[in-house]
Amino acid sequence: MVNTKISLCGIEIDNPVIPASGTFGFGYEFAELYDINCLGTFSFKGTTKDARFGNPTPRIAECSSGMLNAVGLQNPGVEKVISDELPKLAKVFNKKVMANVSGFAVEDYVYTCEKLDKEEQVGWLEVNISCPNVHGGGMSFGTSPESAYEVTKAVKAVTTKPVIIKLSPNVTDIASIAAACENAGADGISMINTLMGMRINLKTRKPIIANKTGGYSGPAILPVALRMVYQVYEAVKIPIVGMGGISTAEDVIEMMMAGATAVEVGAANLIEPYACKNIIDELPAVMERYGIKDLNEIIGGAH
Repeated sequence: MVNTKISLCGIEIDNPVIPASGTFGFGYEFAELYDINCLGTFSFKGTTKDARFGNPTPRIAECSSGMLNAVGLQNPGVEKVISDELPKLAKVFNKKVMANVSGFAVEDYVYTCEKLDKEEQVGWLEVNISCPNVHGGGMSFGTSPESAYEVTKAVKAVTTKPVIIKLSPNVTDIASIAAACENAGADGISMINTLMGMRINLKTRKPIIANKTGGYSGPAILPVALRMVYQVYEAVKIPIVGMGGISTAEDVIEMMMAGATAVEVGAANLIEPYACKNIIDELPAVMERYGIKDLNEIIGGAH
């Protein structure tokens, strides 16, 4: 028998596989396909203080080994998430869920996190300071150690649950930003968000996505994500949730060896709705193939 259980910021989960925010909605759509309680947990759709329609369409563009998206944080706002979405989720998911929070000012993050922190179903707050697809917020907080510190400290002041800060790869020194978050009291780091990208329509000679640029995700970004997780593992003591191009059980083990305690699966869910279930099902056999008895033993094992 192998052990797939891990502890994420003091909360034990059955396995390290977590669908990433924005690719799993609020869970109940996927619950129509399979029992989502097999998941370690999942990060629900990025939530902001006020409702957002998102960016104009088209918002998606296909790429080799991945995709571009510029959805723009479309969501019903935190009040509706609490009143409508969480009760629906409670009918199909009996574990703690990860709440993904975005904002356009420090006060936005504080308001939304304080509200969600009071919800029994929420186990962790994943604070997204790295969204590349919104103007006047999102990624701007995650591109300097000072602003990352400011958001982290403000959110920690009004919350009791573990705060995991989601970082952008679109920076030159991600380790210093992760260290600033740790110094401000972050309980964990989540990384990486999407890489900035673009596609151009040869017939119209214009960008395919109405936003012009979008976030690039999919298998092609796995080596970039691994490198950044590896770097941040050496810079901080808090746990890392690693993501970026994960689509197999082997990818999960590779990401954990780079330094991740848990792993999020993003674009793969949009291609194969059963992606996370398949990875969880395959994980024990892959562990045995590589002589791994306990996943906790391989975290940071490549260092």
